[in-house]
Amino acid sequence: MGDVFIPGGEMSARHDDGNEALIDVIGIDILPFRTIRKSRAPIVSAVNGICQGGGLIIAMLSDIAVASDRATFRAPETLRGIVDANLSAMLPAHVGIAHARDLLMTGRRVGADEACRLGLVSRVVAHDDLRRATRDAVAELLRAAPNARMQVKRLINARYGVIDEMSFEASLLSDEVVEGFNAFTEKRTPNWVPEEFRSGDRL
Repeated sequence: MGDVFIPGGEMSARHDDGNEALIDVIGIDILPFRTIRKSRAPIVSAVNGICQGGGLIIAMLSDIAVASDRATFRAPETLRGIVDANLSAMLPAHVGIAHARDLLMTGRRVGADEACRLGLVSRVVAHDDLRRATRDAVAELLRAAPNARMQVKRLINARYGVIDEMSFEASLLSDEVVEGFNAFTEKRTPNWVPEEFRSGDRL
């Protein structure tokens, strides 16, 4: 098993057609989160490595997320100028407001043990045991009555509340997202970071 689960959206490509091209790349209509959230079938994730952005959302939406002890987790969207409505709605429900603010506003990485302690995932196992542990999780989920399981999932998912997709879409048209993408591509710190805190490196 490799060391990448989902690293997030593609950030490195150049887009010469203006801001609208960015929406074509990361617009919300192509994202799978609604489908996963509404799935009547059980969803189990085997998080084998880097898990950030959309990958973190998928892990949180999974009925069970089993993580390798090598996995790392991150929500870097604000470092790119993106207002991710899914993360903003879901993270507080999983980790509480204080931890959600920390993770969303700093974009810091957390390891598997901290992610489990915070509530991003429910199980952490040795990397070499991940496939077996994930299969075990599937077997355990399938013991539950399908309709009862689906109704419980619906009640739990209701805790996320309203997901403000308009704010997400509006952020994709902002000057900040253009600068965020350019800074990432050019491997530099975005210009909104105060000069005394700029490392010169990509965030």
